[in-house]
Amino acid sequence: MKKRSVPVKAEPAQREPNKPTAVQPAVAQPKPPQPAPAKSDENMWAMFCHLSTFAVFIFPFFGNIIGPLIIWSIKKDEYPLVMDQGKEAMNFQISMTIYALVSIVLIFIVIGIPILIALGLFDIVVTIIAMVKAGEGVAYRYPLAIRFIS
Repeated sequence: MKKRSVPVKAEPAQREPNKPTAVQPAVAQPKPPQPAPAKSDENMWAMFCHLSTFAVFIFPFFGNIIGPLIIWSIKKDEYPLVMDQGKEAMNFQISMTIYALVSIVLIFIVIGIPILIALGLFDIVVTIIAMVKAGEGVAYRYPLAIRFIS
């Protein structure tokens, strides 16, 4: 007759905390999921302030100003970065609208067409850069923006 060995439980005070015993197999315990940083919502809404300027393609003329205005007015008291970036996006889009109106007047002396094209490309590129920076939590400052709202 063969004798079976029965595992013996060690006293809790005698065993080391992370050392496997005959009763406790060595299995890696999964780490609990880490909560998302509190800043992620703030960064997302700040990014949406810049993204909403592309509403000009849906609502011509002033969609580029109304989009950031709506997000800024809803979230400005909740997140400081949204307050800053919303004002920045609106200031830049108001400035770009003024520059575009001047370029439209200059179309009559032919120089307005290339300026208008350059302004459109500049607006798109700089807005995408601002979206990326706001997504990282960095307060972005637009070049050529007149600070109407401070």
